[in-house]
Amino acid sequence: MVKSLVKKEEMSQLFAPSCLLLMLKKAEKELDWKLLTLMKTNLFAIAKITTASGLKGEVNLRPLIRQFQDYVSNDLYVGFDKSVASDIKIANVSGSVNKPRFHFEGLHSRNDAEAMIGKLLFASVNKEDPINLISPDLIGASVISNNGKNIGTLVDMMSLPAHDVYVISNSNNKEVLIPVVPEFIESVDYDSQNVIISPIEGLF
Repeated sequence: MVKSLVKKEEMSQLFAPSCLLLMLKKAEKELDWKLLTLMKTNLFAIAKITTASGLKGEVNLRPLIRQFQDYVSNDLYVGFDKSVASDIKIANVSGSVNKPRFHFEGLHSRNDAEAMIGKLLFASVNKEDPINLISPDLIGASVISNNGKNIGTLVDMMSLPAHDVYVISNSNNKEVLIPVVPEFIESVDYDSQNVIISPIEGLF
């Protein structure tokens, strides 16, 4: 009986107006922190889950960028689209260097692994991260030289061993290749979809 009274008293204190106010303020701070984190970061697709491997929930990935190894240690998310992606952690990596098998936390069977096929693996990156220069969202952007000349439209991107390349369609419907390196790419305005480049002698 005494224990019951103590519990009731504790519960009444917990739900007292002052306690509720503190709880609400704490929740608000946590929400603000999460929103601030989302504002400063972006989810970038680095791989696609292609097949299940074995019986214990392992999967095979197809890297979508040549810098895959540089970003697989970031905070990871998985989903068919980044708007519905959920966080996920790598539990173990096995297999060979050329054919690694990834075991994610929460996947315990082949059925679990097969349910992941087709989903994209996203890395959380800062919005200032250079990897954003090859974001698929830039396809269709206007490419302009730093002296104001309209160069053309970004129609595709290529991943080469040494660097990535923009494929630009100019006013003559000819394609021009621009290496995605600091010497040529000055800035990118993601909101206005403009890519500013340094003039390249002989190309324009």
